[in-house]
Amino acid sequence: MIVGKSDCGLSYAVKRSGNTVGYCSLSIRCGTRDEGDHHSGLAHFTEHTLFKGTEKKSARVIGSYLDKLGGELNAFTTKEEIVLHATVLKEDLGKAVSLLLELATCPSFPEDEIEVERGVVIDEINSYKDSPADDVYDKFEESLFEGHPLGRSILGTAASVRKITCKELHEFVSERFIPSGMALAVVADIDEKKMEDSLLRLVGRAFTGASPDIFKRTLSEVGARAAFSRRVEKRNHEVNAVLGNFAPSLYGEDKRFATILLCNILGGPASNSLLNDYLRERNGWVYGVEAAYTQYTDSGIVTIALGCERGNLDKCLDGTWKVIGTLQDKPLSERKLKAARKQLLSQLAISSDNGETQCLSMGKSLLAFGTVYSDGENVRAIESVTSEQIMEAAQRTFNRDSVSSLIFL
Repeated sequence: MIVGKSDCGLSYAVKRSGNTVGYCSLSIRCGTRDEGDHHSGLAHFTEHTLFKGTEKKSARVIGSYLDKLGGELNAFTTKEEIVLHATVLKEDLGKAVSLLLELATCPSFPEDEIEVERGVVIDEINSYKDSPADDVYDKFEESLFEGHPLGRSILGTAASVRKITCKELHEFVSERFIPSGMALAVVADIDEKKMEDSLLRLVGRAFTGASPDIFKRTLSEVGARAAFSRRVEKRNHEVNAVLGNFAPSLYGEDKRFATILLCNILGGPASNSLLNDYLRERNGWVYGVEAAYTQYTDSGIVTIALGCERGNLDKCLDGTWKVIGTLQDKPLSERKLKAARKQLLSQLAISSDNGETQCLSMGKSLLAFGTVYSDGENVRAIESVTSEQIMEAAQRTFNRDSVSSLIFL
């Protein structure tokens, strides 16, 4: 793998893989938390409308540009990033990278196309009303980070999206889409040095000269808020519940990997996770339950989310605390710890075998750390986690006095 920085300040990473398919992504340090005084949902709306035209291509041309090559073009917005990414045959990577850079550097935001996309985004916002499992999680996170930039809704509201103007879109991109806040990642079966040279030529055409980092993200402390416990009557067939707490940030390395391992043991994707085993396999109280750990720049969040019949809610909550207690009261045995490490490392290895996942992960790492950590470094970090650290993470994260909950009944 080659990791570097272009003359204009854009970070990049290129990695060779044994696949005829090529993957590229452009990650931009500009998410929902960076909207400032702009209308809520602006970052997400910007992501959507980047595809509606550039100074060189119309929306129709952009929509079919990679389709004609059999490729795919997509994007997503998080609280801290906008990410554009493409999948093509390796011989078409240059065209894909060039298109991503064009979308980010010279969008035109034509009025008529913006109005069409406004309706699409509002429909997406309204569709969440039919997905209570997603809605309850978003509302929980907004409540936990209330008053902090991380508490902003990614989608915004229908009312706020209706107020976003083309001028506001141009201002947002001009202020925040700068090369020193971008990361370009490429994964393909192409010689890494040739790939790097090609990438630098394309970046040089898109950006001329060095660009100062005129947009600095404001970091602020979180975690000193009082816990909340709320129940909202929704009259859904299924009850959806989320409980969680603040957790280590991306930079809390001494505690971050212990928290990752804790969540995987507690409610990871495997059927033998403790919560799935107890709540579903043994008792049949839930269809699904999971523990998740989301890491942000200045904080993190650990959540447990489940859906069940109304009559099983109290049994599920009591059972969840019972399972958590087993991890808080005594360290895992060496045998169980070894098995938990192996399971997580295997899951990560299988996931990283997917070129798109690998490419997106590289871009995120470049933005957060300025580099891409090797598989060996990640393995060593996970292997170094002790049973005592996992127990301490369980005690800290799931302290009953600081855990919050939101339930849709």
